[in-house]
Amino acid sequence: MKKSYLFIFNSTKPTKDQADNRSYKLGTFELAPIEAAKALGYKLAMGVNRNHPEEVKCEGYDIEFYDQHTYRSILAIKDNWTAYKNLCHFLEAHPETEVIHCNTPIGGFMGRVCGHKYGVKKIIYTAHGFHFFKGAPLFNRTVLKWVERFLARWTDVLITMNDEDYHTAKRFKLRKNGRVYKVHGVGVYTQQYEGCVIDRIAIRRQLGLPDDAVMCLAMGDVVARKNYKTAIEAVALCGNPKVHYIICGKGDQISMLQQHAKKLKIANQVHFLGFRTDIKELSLASDFFLFATLQEGLPRSTMEAMCAGLPCIVSDVRGNNDLIDEGKGGFLATPYNSKDFADAISRLTSDKELSFSMGEYNKAKIKEFDIDVVRKEILDIYQKVLL
Repeated sequence: MKKSYLFIFNSTKPTKDQADNRSYKLGTFELAPIEAAKALGYKLAMGVNRNHPEEVKCEGYDIEFYDQHTYRSILAIKDNWTAYKNLCHFLEAHPETEVIHCNTPIGGFMGRVCGHKYGVKKIIYTAHGFHFFKGAPLFNRTVLKWVERFLARWTDVLITMNDEDYHTAKRFKLRKNGRVYKVHGVGVYTQQYEGCVIDRIAIRRQLGLPDDAVMCLAMGDVVARKNYKTAIEAVALCGNPKVHYIICGKGDQISMLQQHAKKLKIANQVHFLGFRTDIKELSLASDFFLFATLQEGLPRSTMEAMCAGLPCIVSDVRGNNDLIDEGKGGFLATPYNSKDFADAISRLTSDKELSFSMGEYNKAKIKEFDIDVVRKEILDIYQKVLL
């Protein structure tokens, strides 16, 4: 019987569209591990949040899917219990499973608990950002850290994506003297931005911006963790009516942030675009990236901005400070200090030469995080621990 490999993770709650049976296309999140397992001759299986996963086909890969039912909330007790039972049923039906590569908090918990229960030979866990980062709430730094330490004893390989998590993980005791690695995230397609030509003026006019606008971009869920409030306050502090803040994403804070911008008398300078599929074009039409997030692992939004050659004004938190070199690729600001962000905005808007040089620096640095680099890193790890 051919040895089998299972990849699982957690994601958002399925919408009506996500719950159908359309074919599945691997993204950068799954691509490098799946390709590495395929190269080593494993039969591939993967968890998805679909109603009838047995009917789903994967574009370009022979993968068996199962309903992992893993979402992002640790408080979703019913869903998490269903996820546990579904994984148990899968492993009972597939005793040939020799490797589980689990990701993210819920997927990582399920993969290691069930993998230990059913005696899976190798359990790999990728931490996309520990929840007990510096400055995290006390619960995260105590209870969640204890849980992670405990689960490490059922982990053979722990993969991290930033310096802080790597050094933290090195202090954990893994199963049978397991190994800790650091990779360059999940990878980005840097070549997609090379030679891409867009009509900046046309894009800005479509957004209702004046031709001389200073367009600063942000993308991601509009939730408290992303700290858009501080960034909006920074735009107000600048006192420059040419500065326009473009926010791409959905979330429960939009209404509150719109009212906050109105209170600060800059409602016409803050634009909520909702979910967008043209991030590349918007990035190339922008002047810089503004991101005041409170917590990240290795933020894809910052990486995409770097690919587009944007100077980045970002919060000085784990992940951001792995990507952005202070004074070279942009500025790192204290998360809640709107004046820090405002000063950086003013600096870039008044110094076009500096802005250009920072953008060029980021385009060069982000090549270290290209998908092909990550493919090689994951394959190297697999060859060391699975052969």
